[in-house]
Amino acid sequence: MRRAGLVIGSTLVGLIVLAALVSLLWTPYDPNLVVPAERLQGPSVRHLLGTDGFGSDIASRLLVGARTCLLVGIVSVVIAAGIGVPWGMASAMLRRPWSRIGARASDLLYAFPALLLAIILAAAVGGSTVTGMIAIGISTVPVFARITRTASWQVLSQDYVLAARSSGIGWPAIARTHVLPNIAPLIGVQASVAYGMAILAEAALSYLGLATPATVPTWGRMLRDAQTYLFNSPAQTLWPGLAIAAAVMGFTLLGDGLRDFLDPRLRELR
Repeated sequence: MRRAGLVIGSTLVGLIVLAALVSLLWTPYDPNLVVPAERLQGPSVRHLLGTDGFGSDIASRLLVGARTCLLVGIVSVVIAAGIGVPWGMASAMLRRPWSRIGARASDLLYAFPALLLAIILAAAVGGSTVTGMIAIGISTVPVFARITRTASWQVLSQDYVLAARSSGIGWPAIARTHVLPNIAPLIGVQASVAYGMAILAEAALSYLGLATPATVPTWGRMLRDAQTYLFNSPAQTLWPGLAIAAAVMGFTLLGDGLRDFLDPRLRELR
């Protein structure tokens, strides 16, 4: 079952990456092309997944939407890990009360969800893809900080770290040569799970009009545009909904599979 989850997750992620790469080179139609005479058409030879309420090709918009969701996920995870990992390591290495101050600051930031941060940023600088990525990334920082802090404590309690300290090696060198290599697999697993959550958050923000502008096709924006025609053409909500579900499930299963594969305690059970 663990291997099956890893295979399914890798397959779903691979399909999304393939769709994003294909969209860089080719799409059946211009994703922003509006043809009122062909609106709300069902699947056909010309339009494999049909057309939306504006007459745009749904398959083309799905392909471009894959590219957008991958970009948002990469940037937001890089922001979260780039801030959260050093934060967590420093919090684990500092003495009290600085260690507790770092932990409480992480808890305070955790209280601000991505939606609230996006609203604040959108009110300050306007809604955009960059706004959404920053909001999602900052809201995920406390998760990386907590996990890194706990994992770093476990590494710092080992005898070889004590021996390194006794030999005069400083904390920065210990963090670079001992702590970070040992917690890297755990950070990679969390990055995969956070990637799926970032895609879901971006879809929600796009649905609310707080992230990617209307000129850039996204799966969340497609859901928002399709809600008007929910009863007349339910397939419009089906395709972007399936795409979001597949992306989130794929990265989540991939993260769980990597955790089971990399964790030595779980490896003994296989």
